[in-house]
Amino acid sequence: MQQMDSRNLQLFTQLATSLHFAKTAEAMHVTPSTLSRAIQRLEQDCGVSLFSRDNRNVRLTFEGEQLLTFARQYLQDWATLKAGFRDSQQKLHGHVHLFCSVTASFSHAPAILSALAQQFPQVDVKLTTGEPGQAVANVLHGNADLALAVVDEQFPAELDYRHLDTLPLGLIVLTSMKVTQAEQLDWQQVSVIMAESGPSVPLANQWFRQHGIRPRIYAKVNGHEAIVSMVALGCGVGIVPKVVVEQSVAASRISYLPLSGIEPFKLGLCYMRERARDPVIAAIVSATL
Repeated sequence: MQQMDSRNLQLFTQLATSLHFAKTAEAMHVTPSTLSRAIQRLEQDCGVSLFSRDNRNVRLTFEGEQLLTFARQYLQDWATLKAGFRDSQQKLHGHVHLFCSVTASFSHAPAILSALAQQFPQVDVKLTTGEPGQAVANVLHGNADLALAVVDEQFPAELDYRHLDTLPLGLIVLTSMKVTQAEQLDWQQVSVIMAESGPSVPLANQWFRQHGIRPRIYAKVNGHEAIVSMVALGCGVGIVPKVVVEQSVAASRISYLPLSGIEPFKLGLCYMRERARDPVIAAIVSATL
């Protein structure tokens, strides 16, 4: 295995026990797509299929049985090690300010905050939400201690981060349009809702250029959540991370269409590199392992 990820092993172990994707996703408090991506990453790392699937059943392969034995022992050893860490730092006190987008406050922040509350209950946390494009700047300018941010080529050298997830981007349209792929759209007639700023803007513009499309911009808005809302109101189409749609109350009115050739977001928990040994910062980073 190229990279050991205890969370993926936890998801795998639960699925190997229940042999049911929906029940496992619910029990582990993740979306079905997050669970599927975790299993796919494990299978890619191992170079084998861990489950055999058909329309009715999910079964462990021989290699899956072998990984299950390994995973159970690994997770037990890891839990014992973390318990020792908790005992040595149980008196840790302090305050920390975490910044993230509205979507991330539902999709990724709860797991971090829950782990922190369990391991370091004396640490007080302030959570602030805002536009994803503000995340890095808030840490750089000292407005937040940590942030859930997109890590890209422009990521400042002054910051360090802990990788959390890879988030695909796609096109969203009204479900009532009955569109199943971007090629069906007449881009001379379709209006586009764009983010005013943030990491999705250059990726979306690059995708339009690659496909020879000059988008008819209807509006530029603050945040991906606003794009989803305007698409749901029938104002146009937009490009957003899939997780934003999954967490939206308007998800039932929107269709998400994967786009080829557009880079996914790499989501990380970022902080100033010079503060990596700060006890509270180190505690939160360790809580994400």
